[in-house]
Amino acid sequence: MSVSLVTGGAGFIGTHVVNELINSGHKVVVLDDLSGGFMDNVNPKAIFVQGSVEDFALLGKLFSEHKFDYVYHLAAYAAEGLSHFIKRFNYSNNLIGSVNLINESVKHKVKCFVFTSSIAVYGNQKPPMTEDMVPIPEDPYGIAKYAVEMDLKVTHEMFGLNYIIFRPHNVYGEYQNIGDRYRNVVGIFMNQLMQGKQLTVFGDGSQTRAFSYIGEVAPCIANSVNNPEAYNQIFNIGADKEYSVNELATATMEAMNLKGELRHLAARNEVMHAFSDHSKVKKYFPSNEATSLKDGLGKMAEWAKSAGVRKSKRFKDIEITEKLPPVWLED
Repeated sequence: MSVSLVTGGAGFIGTHVVNELINSGHKVVVLDDLSGGFMDNVNPKAIFVQGSVEDFALLGKLFSEHKFDYVYHLAAYAAEGLSHFIKRFNYSNNLIGSVNLINESVKHKVKCFVFTSSIAVYGNQKPPMTEDMVPIPEDPYGIAKYAVEMDLKVTHEMFGLNYIIFRPHNVYGEYQNIGDRYRNVVGIFMNQLMQGKQLTVFGDGSQTRAFSYIGEVAPCIANSVNNPEAYNQIFNIGADKEYSVNELATATMEAMNLKGELRHLAARNEVMHAFSDHSKVKKYFPSNEATSLKDGLGKMAEWAKSAGVRKSKRFKDIEITEKLPPVWLED
């Protein structure tokens, strides 16, 4: 039986990856600090440990005790826009925490380290993004992710640690933290609709993204270690068709069967158009038929209604307030 560590396994993507691994026969240890995840999400067949990837002493104990075959590193605070204003937190959590895991993986001879990076590494390049593009991240979150990617490469060259890097984008679906006001626009819209609030849109809403249903992403990540030909490679993963934020708002209202009004806010510093080419991942990981935006939103809407409204909390430790969007300070 393979033994796998899943960091962030109480969070959105992590929850689905854990379920896939357990269904395929893995023994799974979940490490999560519950800053963005929920105990209710954790598969009861998994071993749960509450803690942070920044706690290198705890990581050392876990690796020694469980002798992990595989590490799936999904723990991250993935708020690209907010990362400009929480630089220290961003790099401590998303970069230093990752390095702690890489160190232990080397010392304990992990067979493969699976890392969820982000489309954010590409920055403001002309889409669709392809894996052979040289990353030019435009925010601290993307910088941190790209730094981890580079460290995995040199770690493999120096110590032989195998890795697989996925660059997902705009993933949505069941178990998403819809109470997080800083990230995951689909969840934000659904949470606002259930409260009878206006849907907040930065700028004119013409920004385009390929919103990706979790059912297309998590199984591929979980099963990736079974294909050695994918080792030490990078893969874009997600949906192929892009939509504007305005189109997403309309589709979300239809899925929720709730009407809402858009509240257009001042534009923020963000990439306007971001979506990827997925020909490489389809070659290495043939998958089922794609989930349409309508069908994916329908599945998430059903879950969101049963889960109910989640209170949106302000991020406690904003480090820079200059140019911070005022809506992020509202109660």
